[in-house]
Amino acid sequence: MIRVRRAPVPLALPALLAVLFLLLPLAGVLAHAPWGSLAERLTTPAVREALGLSLTVSVWALALSLLLGVPLAWVLARVDFRGKALVRVVVMLPMVLPPTVAGVALLQGFGRRGLLGGVLSDWFGVSLPFSTAGAVVAAAFVAMPFLVISLEGALAGLDPRYEETAASLGAGPLRAFLTVTVPMVGPGLVAGAALCWARALGEFGATITFAGNLPGTTQTLPLQVYLLLQNDPDGAVAVSLLLLVTAAAVLVALRGRWLGHAAVREARPAAAPVTGEERDGTVRDAGAAEEPDGGVAKAGTADGPDGAYAAEAAWPLSAEVRGATALALDVPAGTTVAVVGPNGAGKSTLLRALLGLTPRATATTLRLDGRELAGLPPHRRGIAWVPQDGALFPHLSALANTAYGLRAQGVPRARARVEARRRLERLGVGHLAHRKPGQLSGGQAQRVALARALAARPRLLLLDEPLAALDQTTRARVRHALRQHLAGFPGVCLIVTHDPVEAVSLADRVLVLEEGRLVQYAEPAEVARHPRSPWVARMLGRNAWPGTVRDGGLDTPDGARLVTAAEPAPADGTAALAVVAPEAVSLHAARPSGSPRNVWRGTVRELTAHGARLRVLVTGGPGAPSDVVAEVTPAAAAELRLAEGAGVWVSVKATEITVVPL
Repeated sequence: MIRVRRAPVPLALPALLAVLFLLLPLAGVLAHAPWGSLAERLTTPAVREALGLSLTVSVWALALSLLLGVPLAWVLARVDFRGKALVRVVVMLPMVLPPTVAGVALLQGFGRRGLLGGVLSDWFGVSLPFSTAGAVVAAAFVAMPFLVISLEGALAGLDPRYEETAASLGAGPLRAFLTVTVPMVGPGLVAGAALCWARALGEFGATITFAGNLPGTTQTLPLQVYLLLQNDPDGAVAVSLLLLVTAAAVLVALRGRWLGHAAVREARPAAAPVTGEERDGTVRDAGAAEEPDGGVAKAGTADGPDGAYAAEAAWPLSAEVRGATALALDVPAGTTVAVVGPNGAGKSTLLRALLGLTPRATATTLRLDGRELAGLPPHRRGIAWVPQDGALFPHLSALANTAYGLRAQGVPRARARVEARRRLERLGVGHLAHRKPGQLSGGQAQRVALARALAARPRLLLLDEPLAALDQTTRARVRHALRQHLAGFPGVCLIVTHDPVEAVSLADRVLVLEEGRLVQYAEPAEVARHPRSPWVARMLGRNAWPGTVRDGGLDTPDGARLVTAAEPAPADGTAALAVVAPEAVSLHAARPSGSPRNVWRGTVRELTAHGARLRVLVTGGPGAPSDVVAEVTPAAAAELRLAEGAGVWVSVKATEITVVPL
């Protein structure tokens, strides 16, 4: 954002005139207020009666607006439906309608001959026009939009992952709304409620048109001002001053912090600083779904008194997912699966489908410990989810965050806090129990997020890149703590990661996704030896070229020919992947002679440090592999005079190429 110390005169002058235009009428009220008799005029019986009625009407109007407007704001911010734009127009219309038109509309809707007024009168004996209740309805009609619009903006700026995480911990929609959403959008809610109340307090036109001007019944302070203007102008100025001071007090109390985008900023927690503290299974292509058995996952049935899992606990996973991501899973209990793949491969969609949080993919079958859960809402599936940023609730301490899932499942408060503290202690962050998320480092926050997920005693644990935002030192420490606690987890854990170290060190199996489809599912060592995807090979630091096996070699789509020595060689016509380690690629200043059977000329495109060696990216010309990465020593790079744009010869021995059938 650009900040200018001095405003240009062409902009400063109109801005000053605008301020004067708005300030002059208000200054006129102050200048002509009957200061000498102000107290006497404001304490007359008529004014006191109007003041009491104004407070009663505005408070009831605020209550009605909160009861109806808060859910409406949530629906507008969170739900996509046909006619949403039209509903928003309807919400905002009372803000721009002339007050008398609003009153006429209220008469046509709630009057004795109105659309609903006749029903209220004939069936219930309720008549709203010319009554205090009618004044409340009129005030709520014009004031509710201020609450809805303000709160909708705050809700739109709140990341829905907080509510989704609450659901994964066992909180139903209403509980998540009351314990997570409302506290986090509190500033926006307070701002909207204050503006709504102030608008209801000052309502005049719709009230006098719909409810009339009856002393003691509908004659509020604004109507009292209208009456006094005819007989006592000084009294009208005095009451106007009272309303002016009240409205100004509301805005000063808000201090601009809870209006507009400020509400969203305060609702969103600041990013925590990152510091350096810190079994086998099968996967098959999607097939027919199994019949549900009606079981419901319930947390807490397999834990011992200290929060550890009972020895007999075992929760295998069987699931079939269809949609943008489609595959079927059969994973034994106690297995950790690393889910890898390029961006957009469907990794997070897989997790969200298992949770029941996305329309892009659906778990048509989801069995944990033999119980069918696919038809259940997210909060009843017994699946805990840790998003990439942890999504700790910023208004709760680390201890309250960790106890949240247990409390949502009905565990008494004292017991939930004891179990939560034990879980934090086991992860080495017990001394931080009373800190808020904003006071935690990145590694500490990730441990608390993991403790919260495990404390909820899930049957399936989903971790979406839990270490991605951490520095290398912190990542190693959190990875060590995670490995320790996954070793005792009797369910299945799916970890989305782009880090091969995490995949190898944490997972029993690696699941590779590309474009939402299964590419490979095997043990980490097997994936490292025989990657079935160019992306996985490159993630592991290897060169990989897809192609077709022909005559003892591999023909690539870009016209290159690689001679291989694979034994036994795949049959001709087989789609395969040629994999070569960077250290097996040789670079030369001139065309080499001797044993290499794969030689081509290329251009150095990039040099990067890789430990004590250099990695060189070489782009091939026509009839050669498009890109190849070679690993050389700094001395060799200096001898070859490697630099970006330099020409080199590349050679790879046939015996160094691994051919993986696809």
